[in-house]
Amino acid sequence: MSVILSKRNISKLEFFNTAIKLRNSITELLLRDFGIRDKIRKIKSDKQEYTIIEEYPAWLIIEMRQSIINILRNLIMNITAGNTIYPVNKIELYKRRDYQNEAIINCNQLLQEISHCADVFPLRINKLIPYVNMIEKELIYLKGWRKSNNKIAKKLGLKEVDFE
Repeated sequence: MSVILSKRNISKLEFFNTAIKLRNSITELLLRDFGIRDKIRKIKSDKQEYTIIEEYPAWLIIEMRQSIINILRNLIMNITAGNTIYPVNKIELYKRRDYQNEAIINCNQLLQEISHCADVFPLRINKLIPYVNMIEKELIYLKGWRKSNNKIAKKLGLKEVDFE
């Protein structure tokens, strides 16, 4: 028997599922070179018409694409590393938290890179909004996951104050 969709809880691994969806979605955007097209302008002079094609430098697109791909890879690797640690002592708990913090940092770096792309390329902001929303949702899930460490800290006999 299944649970009605509106009464389902968020999966305990929703932070991981959302990160995978985010990586796939942004990779598709990068495969399309951010969805930008070269500008074609027609200039009329005395008796002739000239067509000028303004291309965006390939090196810049490649550089920005590589930067975003690296951040996405680091995000998934940090989430995977943090999720493979089930802490049984204080050191492991801190190590897990470090990976969680790194994943949160990766999301903020990703927001910054996308913002920079929007500044450099003539991207339509409404095309980027779904990606920004996914990143912000991922940040919420990651912070919730990090907060769940407090339960583990209590089981290990640590105070939340010691852990935070």
